[in-house]
Parts: sequence; C-alpha cells; structure tokens
Amino acid sequence: MNDYVIIVAGGKGLRMGSDIPKQFLPICGKPVLMRTIERFREYSENLQIILVLPETQQEYWQELCSQYDFKVDYQLANGGQTRFHSVQNGLALVPDNTEGVVGVHDGVRPFPSIEVIRNCYERARTAKAVIPVIPVVETIRHLTKYQTLCEAESNTVPRDEYRLVQTPQTFDIQLLKAANRQSYHDGFTDDASVVESYGHQITLVEGNRENIKITTPYDIIVAEAIIQHLNAEHP
Repeated sequence: MNDYVIIVAGGKGLRMGSDIPKQFLPICGKPVLMRTIERFREYSENLQIILVLPETQQEYWQELCSQYDFKVDYQLANGGQTRFHSVQNGLALVPDNTEGVVGVHDGVRPFPSIEVIRNCYERARTAKAVIPVIPVVETIRHLTKYQTLCEAESNTVPRDEYRLVQTPQTFDIQLLKAANRQSYHDGFTDDASVVESYGHQITLVEGNRENIKITTPYDIIVAEAIIQHLNAEHP
C-alpha cells in the first residue's frame, strides 16, 4: 500500500496584489507552501509527496528552498493549463499499478489538521472518494437574476443544506487515474467534481475551520493569528 499527496500550487497572487505568487509569501517567517508540505510530512513520514508548480516558478522555489534550508523530500511535476491538467501531471508520477490512496491538496492551505488528513485517508480506503467539508455559518442568498448587485433579485436558501469544501480530497489511486482520463470541461471545479462526473459518489467528512485557503491580504493576517495560537498551544 502506497499513499501519495499531490500538492497543487499554481497561484499568481493577483488577488493578493503582490508580484510574488501567494504560495511563496511568508507567514510568520516561512513561505506558505513550505508550511503546507511540512504538515503532510508531519502526518506521515511514509507519505509520498508530489509538488506541482508552473515551470516559470520552479527556479524561484528552488532559491527559497536553499534560503530556508528546506529539506523535505518530494517529487516535482510541471503545472498545467488548468487545475485538472496540473493534477494529471502529478498523477503521471504515480506508477499505474499502484494500490493505495492519493490526496490532492491546495498549496495555499497550510492548516489542515492531522486528524482531518488522517480521517480523509483512512475513509478513502473503503469509500474511494472523500472530501472534508465545514458548515456554512452565515446566511446565504441565491441570486436568481443578476446584472449588478443593487439590481439583483435573490432569495434566502437554507444554509444547513450546504457545506464549504476543503482539501485534501482523497481518492483510491486507480479511481482518480481513471477519472482523470476524461476530457476536460468547465464543470471540473475540483477533483471531487471530476470523480463525480466519472460516476462515483463522494463521501463527506468533517473538516477543520482553520484550514483556510490563503488568497487575499486579509487571509495572511488570519494565518499569522492561527500560527500564533498553535504556537501558544504547543510551545
């Protein structure tokens, strides 16, 4: 049994308003992506890590690894035109006859709890396709007619019928490989949607609210607060 994680990091930092891609920005003195990789190594020393990065960012990443003396073992794959194609490139490094579980994780989510990672991998051994989710805590309105926000027609929807999706999304390796042989279409918003399109049901497990996706300057502030809290709990 061989388990893998494909960490996809192809952001350009546009919403961050920075010339540096968001996965390379430091939080409390260490780049986001390094914290993400370290979390999965903390989960398991035997987990095989595949990092997917655009070719144009790989030289800068290697410079950061040298600067921060980052020595976690991983394999490197080139990013693709879309997330779907990036995951395909990462999966290509997993031998075709491999039995086990593969996770796909956002490079800018450095705080999945070890418990959530473990639960996703263990449940995927039988359920084959597992994703972590968290409840929606705010009221949701559905825009039924939209031109501008002021002119929109909308209605409230029951929030207890909805969940926010996180990563890692974990799958039987052979299932994800087969699902990723499909032709790409715009409905593939994450890896679960790819597997669902292939005809396999998705199993939900509880995520953790700290597992934020860092995309804006505000998220950096929240991420640093999370780190300070974690350091206070485990000095």
